[in-house]
Amino acid sequence: MSILSGPFWRISLLNLTAFVVSPVITAPLLGADQAESRAAVVALEAYLKTPSSERGSIGSNPFSRVPLTREDAEQAAKLLWEHHAARIHAERADEMKARELQLGELKMKFDLKLFGEKPSGGRSLYISMHGGGNAPARVNDQQWENQKRLYKLEEGVYVAPRAPTNTWNLWHEAHIDQFFTRLIENLMVVEDVDPNRVYILGYSAGGDGVYQLAPRMADQLAAAAMMAGHPNETSPLGLRNLPFTIHVGGRDTGYKRNEVAREWEKKLADLHKADETGYTHLVKLHEDKPHWMGGEDAEALPWMAKFTRNPLPSKIVWKQDDVAHTRFYWLAAAAGDFDERAEVIARREGQKVDLESRGFRQLTVRLCDTLLDLEQPLTITAGGKTLFEGRVDRTIGILAKTLAERGDPQAVFCAELTVAMPE
Repeated sequence: MSILSGPFWRISLLNLTAFVVSPVITAPLLGADQAESRAAVVALEAYLKTPSSERGSIGSNPFSRVPLTREDAEQAAKLLWEHHAARIHAERADEMKARELQLGELKMKFDLKLFGEKPSGGRSLYISMHGGGNAPARVNDQQWENQKRLYKLEEGVYVAPRAPTNTWNLWHEAHIDQFFTRLIENLMVVEDVDPNRVYILGYSAGGDGVYQLAPRMADQLAAAAMMAGHPNETSPLGLRNLPFTIHVGGRDTGYKRNEVAREWEKKLADLHKADETGYTHLVKLHEDKPHWMGGEDAEALPWMAKFTRNPLPSKIVWKQDDVAHTRFYWLAAAAGDFDERAEVIARREGQKVDLESRGFRQLTVRLCDTLLDLEQPLTITAGGKTLFEGRVDRTIGILAKTLAERGDPQAVFCAELTVAMPE
């Protein structure tokens, strides 16, 4: 495991691997030639020093497809991250200074406060969503002002964003996932945020957002806290690896929030009972409180702070929501390769990965030397059938692609293979 250092990148690399293969049983690959592998990294260094207007995409260069040794994959990942971090720092300095992100025609303002001394591994990040919803802008602005000062931290970056819209579902429209991913990416660079210590929380309509966002963004988070909200139609299945806490007033009868909180307590307890290493949760009804809990819900923040994300869990439960994602931990799927509300359970034990899915036609398994030993053959199975057996090569192309998707150095892989799921 290599440790990146420098003014903008103090993050340990956990993930490295990538090469797309046929979705059938495949003969073992030959592996990396040391001289060719080293030459590919040298070519990458030269590429990154070339002006962007002159070099084309990484994927168009032959060096991006050369099999790498483990050591060269680590070096390539380090080079790619350092280049990425420097670019983000330069290109996004203005939006961070202005405290406003823009995606298309939508803008998201945010307030930012720093608390405590920065740990050696980087700061924690708390994204805190305000209430309001289907109301005039001035009402949501007032709710935003309240959220800015609602909680204090022992340590970390406290960010209170202003929802880009004033709709009833202001915190779980599809653009929110994109805004939060960009915000996290920026803060990893600008404020040295530890990507394994990112938390979300929200009150009222912001709590609605936590119910919805946490299962579908679980692979980007360390824990989540829902205060005084309602889940609508969402499912808790995706919370398998994300500690989740619920705080609701015992007398909060609006939209039956108190009753729904009890229902979710049972759902999470049942899921944990059936899967004892997953679905860590804490549900607390503040019995004498209505919708406003008078600050008692602040106890959720130190509870969340106890947890750190594991970006490579040995078991994944991925359920698509109405806002679909194309990657989740070490799985990925193209937009056209799954049905609405599709589900998959993926288990990794030793050199074997087993997939159990409903509604996914193809799945991509992403790999790294921390997840399993890429010097050895691996096996992918589903429904009792062997879908792949053999070795998979590390390449610069997959490293670059998986880093570009989110700018998360702990979610970078150097190998992948795509398999067709049996009907």
